[in-house]
Amino acid sequence: MEDIDAIAALQDPVRRRLYEYVAAQGREVGRNEAAEAAGVARTLAAHHLDRLTEAGLLESGSRRLTGRSGPGAGRPAKVYTRARAERAVSLPARDYRTAAELLAEAVEQAGLDAGLCAAARRRGETLRDSAAPCGSLEEAMEMLAARGYEPHLEGVEGATGTAARVVRMRNCPFHAVAERFPPLVCGMNLALLEGLLGADGPLRARMDARPGECCVVVEDSKNNID
Repeated sequence: MEDIDAIAALQDPVRRRLYEYVAAQGREVGRNEAAEAAGVARTLAAHHLDRLTEAGLLESGSRRLTGRSGPGAGRPAKVYTRARAERAVSLPARDYRTAAELLAEAVEQAGLDAGLCAAARRRGETLRDSAAPCGSLEEAMEMLAARGYEPHLEGVEGATGTAARVVRMRNCPFHAVAERFPPLVCGMNLALLEGLLGADGPLRARMDARPGECCVVVEDSKNNID
């Protein structure tokens, strides 16, 4: 199916709510849970979830949601996760990805990593404009969500044994290029976020790669969890 057809599947408001809910969870979602979140009947949710799967926007599987196995554990239920494939539409056709990959290759071969990171940090500061540095993780989440990072809070154990919170991001806006040039693009991403957060604020960005997520996390510098 063409990308434009897949994206058109989100025109239906119920279907879009279901897609956004599944995508935001970062895990498998069953039909009952999705229906409740979208405020629709289970049969209607199942119809739209399957349509989203047919469009290539979701992936489906089955597992027992009870967590048990063997007799009495119940039948496996259908579950859904966001599809890994990217969808994009440009009219007229553009190919910015190839340009980005060529530029990344040239920068890497020329050893211009430091210059790229410096430029990324300046761009982050420019995007922040005259706004003060982010003062809280919640404020950082709003900023990151607006830029497509899909942030979420996660608790971690701090150096003192107390619970701390970090912001992790389910999406990397530079994923396609980062797959080919991970050190270069992840370093650029870190520098960009440093500029966006502001060097004089209480928050800091640091590398903490996790499969399937952005390689950077944001934390309050008062909570040392290294």
